[in-house]
Amino acid sequence: MANLKEIRNRISSVSSTMQITSAMKMVSAAKLKKAQDAITAMRPYSNKLTELLQSLSATLDADSGSKYSVQREVKNVLIVAITSNRGLAGAFNSNIIKEVNRLATETYANQEVSYLAIGKKANDAFKKTNKVIANKSDLYDDLTFENVAEIAEMIMEKFVEGDYDKVELVYNSFKNAATQIIMAEQFLPIVPIEGEDAHANLDYIFEPSKQEIVETLIPKSLKTQLYKAIRDSFASEHGARMTAMHKATDNATELRDQLKLTYNKARQAAITNEILEIVGGAEALNN
Repeated sequence: MANLKEIRNRISSVSSTMQITSAMKMVSAAKLKKAQDAITAMRPYSNKLTELLQSLSATLDADSGSKYSVQREVKNVLIVAITSNRGLAGAFNSNIIKEVNRLATETYANQEVSYLAIGKKANDAFKKTNKVIANKSDLYDDLTFENVAEIAEMIMEKFVEGDYDKVELVYNSFKNAATQIIMAEQFLPIVPIEGEDAHANLDYIFEPSKQEIVETLIPKSLKTQLYKAIRDSFASEHGARMTAMHKATDNATELRDQLKLTYNKARQAAITNEILEIVGGAEALNN
């Protein structure tokens, strides 16, 4: 059994750790509320805009389709990995890295895969491959639509120029504070809605033409889609960190209580031994 001083030091260390994890939990909870409100308010607009443009794209002739919906033989794939800059969020980052690796080794095993890292953890994971075309970890310092739009424009330009035949987004979608859903969705080329659903909700009069509307709104839709994905990931990060720090605080509390119990038992044993020694010494003197 460890001596009393060692146990006291461990209790002090665990208590300090518990204070840190508790503070981080409260900080993440405060940030989560704002991030959750932002993504909840944005989703209906983003989803409806994407649905409308997919339906419009499906009604256009193949020759008049958008340059962002061109289907080419897939030889070069760009995977946009969206993680956080910091850890201490449970499996939040590792799940994204695992999914990106799975896509690269299984789904696109016969294609040339490159990465665009949004978040320091993604860059650290894939920079050894020498296939990271850009590291946008500083985006979280000022997460605005304008800054995300610049990244989207770069991706769109590389797709149009033929550098990449397909672009995938991999990120955590926010469900609630304790649950994040790993999403792997196609960013480019745009996939038109097929079948009856393509014409189900198109009872509109278009002015100007469908073609002009598509050409104008598709870039905006793509920028909005990327912004939504990053916002989703941002909210998920704070939810995951809050949950992880809550569990860490509970574990630290349990460990501290166990150490206190061990300390009290060791202290009682030490006191008992001292009493026995005194009694034994007194009896020896009497004899």
